Order: sequence, then structure tokens, then C-alpha cells
Amino acid sequence: MSKTAKIEVWWDTNDCPIPEGYDASRVRPSIERAFKELGYTGPVSITAYGDQKKTPCHVLRGLSSTGVAVVHTISDSTRSVMYRDMVEWRAQNPPPSIILIISDQVEGDFSWDLARLQQRTRYKLFLAYSSKPCKELFLLYKANWRWEKLLEEGGTPPLVAAGGLSFAAVFYCKSCNFNCQSVKTFRNHLSSYKHGMEDAINSPDSRLSCVTKTWAKNYPATPEHATAKIHVLWDMNDCPIPEGYDACRVRPSIERALKELGYTGPVSITAFADQKQTPDHHLLALSSTGVVFAHTLFPWDLHSRMITEFEEWTKDNPAPASIMIISDELALRKSHSSLICRKLQESNYKCFLAYSVRPFEMPVLLTSAEWLWDSLLSGSCFLFVLSCVTKTWARNYPATPEHATAKIHVWWDMMDCPIPEGYDARRVLPSIESAFKEIGYSGPVSITAFADQKETPDHHLLALSSTGVDFAHTLPWVLHSRMITDCEEWIEDNPAPATVMIISDELASPKSHSSLIYRKLQESNYNCFLAYSVRPFEKPVLVTSAEWLWDSLLAVSETKRQTLQKGCESESESESESESDSESESESTGMFYCDLCDCDCESMDDFKKHLSREQHTHEDKIMSTHFQSFPHRHRQFKISKYHDEVGYPPKTKRMRKASRKVFLPRSLRFTRR
Repeated sequence: MSKTAKIEVWWDTNDCPIPEGYDASRVRPSIERAFKELGYTGPVSITAYGDQKKTPCHVLRGLSSTGVAVVHTISDSTRSVMYRDMVEWRAQNPPPSIILIISDQVEGDFSWDLARLQQRTRYKLFLAYSSKPCKELFLLYKANWRWEKLLEEGGTPPLVAAGGLSFAAVFYCKSCNFNCQSVKTFRNHLSSYKHGMEDAINSPDSRLSCVTKTWAKNYPATPEHATAKIHVLWDMNDCPIPEGYDACRVRPSIERALKELGYTGPVSITAFADQKQTPDHHLLALSSTGVVFAHTLFPWDLHSRMITEFEEWTKDNPAPASIMIISDELALRKSHSSLICRKLQESNYKCFLAYSVRPFEMPVLLTSAEWLWDSLLSGSCFLFVLSCVTKTWARNYPATPEHATAKIHVWWDMMDCPIPEGYDARRVLPSIESAFKEIGYSGPVSITAFADQKETPDHHLLALSSTGVDFAHTLPWVLHSRMITDCEEWIEDNPAPATVMIISDELASPKSHSSLIYRKLQESNYNCFLAYSVRPFEKPVLVTSAEWLWDSLLAVSETKRQTLQKGCESESESESESESDSESESESTGMFYCDLCDCDCESMDDFKKHLSREQHTHEDKIMSTHFQSFPHRHRQFKISKYHDEVGYPPKTKRMRKASRKVFLPRSLRFTRR
């Protein structure tokens, strides 16, 4: 069936233009013939991307006469627009299908993200290039053509039936969201004032958006992999057995971590090292639990032996199955992980990673779960430290004596890290305190939760406030700036040594947001913790003492969730017996604060009343109106700049009047009294 599957072609005409003198109507038959020579006979759809203002009319006519769709975008955005459309197409067209990418810019983020996409949904991939082939080792493709050679395949242009173009022969303008089926109409549009303005002020983003950067959680097992085989490749040099740790517990610890995600299949483990250096009691303890040893004499040979073992095991154990790699080197280096990555693009294997230090960048391997080695062995939640010497500052650091009993304040972004559905909100504070105690922090903990609290369910407000959590009401577009402001104020009132914790995706990722906190940490002796719903693509600029995945911090796994829910049910039953008055389930000890009105409330009822008052609604509207008007004001500024560049004002009197009204300084405007 894959031989007759549809073929989608994504063509960057900037990188791979039609050679001078070449008949554009021969492009489609040339591509079709190349596929037929490989045995692929499915229907072919072609979309050509580029700055079509530079494309001659006869070329546009030749392409459209054979059903090639033509997309205009500015040159700098061609790569990002083409990739974004490809991702959308993949979502709507599941395999089996075939993709051909004609471009010189497949390397970097493009191939990294595409390789990760291919590990989840596997399309047959083909490449064509004009000046250089793709050198990325981790992208699996079936064939790689040179563009000029592909066109030399030749072929007779297909006859177009009377009645016009095929349905696919459409001209698109990405800047203006415009389409037509006439070359003349398309050219007129591209030369119009309206298009020029939209190209200048509303052109697509030139930055490629990597969709898999957010695929960074520990995911529960799928039914087909839940009971499938799991093979573990363990680099004992990178991830040794900790001093004093009972080696008999290695296998049970790994199996327990997998079972928490729903993986119950048989587990085999191969440990790689110079086994002459492994203590006898470790060899004896590990072998008693069924761990197999592979002796490698040289450290630089160890990883190639691990990859060879992986290839041999996958040959003997077809998918669905899972592979787990315990190694820093294989997680960090693309050259080593590329062979594994290509295999995962080919067959339906799940991949797990464990390492002693977290990689500086997200691995190209698409993982279903990742662990810090020490945390995996201890059975604690996913915990690690992040921080060009500091790339290796990525371990679990116990509390220093001066910080062990010091204050800890938590700033919690409830939008990025909400309470999971079905989770008892009263367990948030105890879960956070428990995580702190595991690494030696026993000081008093205070929490401030930031959100649009009108959207927070009452039972969450009541449950959290009963454990002493404070609430700050704010609006989404100013939430992170308000968190930073509150952090600065708290630091002024609470001198070091002390510890701050940020629970947020946004503040963990962009340097622009975290820079203010970062500078304060350089100035004084504060420890910093982070938690987030997905692992950051790159290490934050903040040097942290510990980091958690939000769900893992709350102990929300498939098995632990059930245990917690049963515990909540039994607790609620016992509480219902002792609570005769249902009007107050628990007493509120947390404070409620409106960040817009600078108003404190001691009870939830007072807080809810405040949020419904006219004064608060007025402040809310002012803030919302200011934020919502910003895109319009920014657009008007770009329009003015465009007029200055092209050297002429808007064509109509009404537009000229509007332009003057928008851009004259307030002090220079005159109105009649």
C-alpha cells in the first residue's frame, strides 16, 4: 500500500529555482518519473514556496498548467512557512504517505524537529538539494537527489483538459491570506499597495517553530507498549552505582519507575564498562538480579559497543518494544545518538533516557520518559539541577547547612502548571514540602499562586487556602511581570540565606524574563528551585539547586494517582462523619490579594465579592483595553514606517487623514473647542 500512497512535495524555489531555459511544465513529470523508477506510483501534490515577485510569468504559467500550487512569502520566511505548512499537513494526513523536501536548508532546527516528528509518525522521506546534501546524520530518508539531476529525468508535460487548471493549481499569498487561480490576478496582487504594506507589516515569522520542543514530559504507556519487552543499555562509567548503594536494588528501581508509567513488560539489562574496575560485590549483586555484563576495555569504545548491542537487539526483537539508554554521552552527542534516532524513525520503538547530568539541550531522541540517574535509583520524583563549566552543574544537590532551615518562598504560575484533573489541591503544599525534605530542606515554606483567580474553581481556592497558600489575582498578559515584582519585594524583606522557587514554564525558558531574578541571585546568597510542566529546550540562565517536572513533583503517575485518589476518598469519608456542618469544609488560612487593585482579603467570600465589584471591573477593563490596543498601535507604527520607506502616503484622503491622526504627537494635534 505504501507504494501507491500519496506523495506530497514541499519545494523551496529560492534554494532550488528552475534553471534558465528549462520548461517549468516539465517539473511535475520529472518528479513523478523519479518516484516511478523507485516503484512509487501514488498521486503527487507539489507546493512551491518562495518570493514569487521574482518568478517570471511564464514560469508561473508553466507550473500552474501542471497543477503545482504556488505560495508567495518573503525570502527570509520561506523555510519557516514551508515547515509550518508541512506540520499542519502531517496532522491531517496520517501515514502511509510520502514526503519530498526540495531545499538546501533542511539542517539545524528543521531536521532536528523533523527527526523527532518522524519518531512519532513515520512517513517515507525523500530529499532534493541544489548546492549541498543534508549532512545531519539523524534524519532518516529513502533517497537524496541533486535538484538538477532530478529535473534531467525529463518527461513530456501532461495535457491540460479544456476547462482550465486543476483544483490544486492555486496561487497563495501568505502575507495577505489571499488566493486566486489566475497568473494575471496573482501578479497584480503582488504589485499592489495593499500587498506591499502587508508584506512589510504582517509578513510571516522567519524563525522556525519547533513543535516538539514541548514534547518533554513523562508519558504513560500506550496499550501496544504496556506489556512489550524493554531492553536497558547501561553505561556504568557515566552512571555508576553510588557509594554505599545496594546494587541489588538497581533492577527493582528501574522496574518500579517504568511501572509507575504503566510499563509492565519483561526488562533485560546489559551493563557496559571495563568490568575489571567493577567491584566484585557489585558484579555479584547485579548478576543475582539478572543483569548481564559487557566488558569493554577502552572508554571510547564503550558507546559504539552499546550502539551495536542496540542494533542487534532490535533485529531480534521487532517493534512494538522499548529501549532505555542510561548514559550521558549517548544523550548529549548527536553523532552517537544518530544511529538510534534513525532506527526509532524506522520502527515503532519507545525510548527512555537516564543520565547523571541533564543534557544542555533537548536530545534529538524523542523520549517517553527521562530520569536523573540518582533519582531513578532513589525512587524519588523526577528531580535534577540545571544550569560552559556550568553545563555539568546538573545534579541533585543536598541542602547546605546555612540553607537547610532557611525560609523558602514559592511563586506558582497556575496557568502554566495547573492542578491536574482529579488531584486533591490540599496535597500541593505537602507534596512540595516532601520534595524539599528529600534533599534536606526543612525551613518554613510559603506559596503564592498567580492566576486569573476568577477562572480558578472555588473548591481549589478553598482547598489551597486551607493549607496556607496565598492567592494573587492578575491577568494573563501581566502575570509573569507581577511574579517577578513580587519576588523582588520578597527578597528585599527576607535577606539571604533563603530559597526561592519558581513554578512556571515561561520563567524557566526565556532569558528575558528570568534575567531580573538571575541578577538578584548573583548579588546575594539565595538558592533557586524550578518546576515546570515540560522540560525546557535549553538550560535556563538561572543556576538552580533543584528542578522538577510539575506532575512528578505532585507525584502524579498512573499508579500514584490511583493511590492518592483512594486516599482522598477515604479521607473525605472520615471527614464527612466528623463534619456535621457543611457550610465550611475547612478554615482558610491563606491570604487573597488582587494585584490589579492592590487589595488584600482574608477570606474567600470577601475575595469573590471584591472581584465582582464595579471598582475591580473598571481596573480589569483598563488593563485589558491597554493590552488589547497594543497590537493595533504596533501595526499603525509599522504602516507609518512603510510609508516612509516607499516614499508615498496612502492613496485616499480618508487614509491620509487616519495616518495623520494616529502618528502626530499629542501636543501637536489641534481640535476645535
